[in-house]
Amino acid sequence: MADVDVLVVGAGVVGLAIAAGLAETGQDVLIVDAETSFGFGTSSRNSEVIHAGIYYAGTPLKERLCVRGRELLYRFCQENHVPHRAIGKLVFAATAAQTADLDRIEANAMAAGVSELRRLTRGEAIALEPEIDCVEALYSPVTGIIDSHAYMLALLGRAEAHGAQFARSTTVTALSRAPEGWGVHLEDDGEPALVARQVVNTAGLTAHLLARRTEGLDPRFVPEVRYCRGNYFAYQGRLPFEHLIYPVPVPGGLGTHLTFDLGGGGRFGPDVEWIDAIDYSVDPGRADSFFQAARRIWPAIEAARLAPAYSGIRAKLSGPGQPAADFRIEGPKTHGLSGLVNLFGIESPGLTSSLAIAEMVSGLLRD
Repeated sequence: MADVDVLVVGAGVVGLAIAAGLAETGQDVLIVDAETSFGFGTSSRNSEVIHAGIYYAGTPLKERLCVRGRELLYRFCQENHVPHRAIGKLVFAATAAQTADLDRIEANAMAAGVSELRRLTRGEAIALEPEIDCVEALYSPVTGIIDSHAYMLALLGRAEAHGAQFARSTTVTALSRAPEGWGVHLEDDGEPALVARQVVNTAGLTAHLLARRTEGLDPRFVPEVRYCRGNYFAYQGRLPFEHLIYPVPVPGGLGTHLTFDLGGGGRFGPDVEWIDAIDYSVDPGRADSFFQAARRIWPAIEAARLAPAYSGIRAKLSGPGQPAADFRIEGPKTHGLSGLVNLFGIESPGLTSSLAIAEMVSGLLRD
């Protein structure tokens, strides 16, 4: 017999959501992560925004899972007392030429079933946010902010309440086929440390590396991954805004935007910086580019109050100049290996989509 029913590799927000969902069905679930605790990677290095689902035309999985995930996430937060707030968001056009971008976003939102979006004239936008400098804007009242650590803690608590176990500081180096399912290797050589009937590879930035060392997995189902670092600069002082403020999207991301934490602290970011290796350092020399981007949001901003804060890294399936890639969530019907689900390119809106992704993975394991 297998040692566990399901091994979930990666204790980020998506892995924890999957583990909680599977444990609730009565399965014996083991969660492993290479770090000393949960959520050390992308899950704790982002804007902590609950997205409405307005940006993802051309990436149908992101679009569908974001809209569904947002509904599930708000419900989960209310039922489990996870700190959050539907603060609302303005997406603004700084020039007349950018109003065409707002047209596209508005059309995408309607097609995705996001009906809560409202187009604002310059005067209407300024009435909501007097310090903004824009031509027009879109207002999304269902966009929110969340305490991502509290959310992950609640997911882990739910998983453990249904019998799941969490093994920290545990690196899965390879997967091999076994009669009962999958041999799980924790060393480069030797016998597997345990056998899992099913495995979910949600290892984030290193999911593709584990996939390369999965016995029998056709290389066609192991994508090339590019790392994109998003840096954040905090504003040391009071910000005269009540809503999240976003420019129109830029290649590789949503543009350097203004977000808040639940304590009221403001930060600008993330920018887009393509890198070759995982490195979370923030170059203070990027302060001027942040100031220029922030000044488009708030012309009266003081440059001296911007300070490096933190960075996050996205595992992207498309590179510079290429169209945005969709999530890749692949089960046995795709790659032909029973009892295995791989998740690649789970960047934004991964946090918002996490509970919907968990639903999808559960279905793939049943198929």
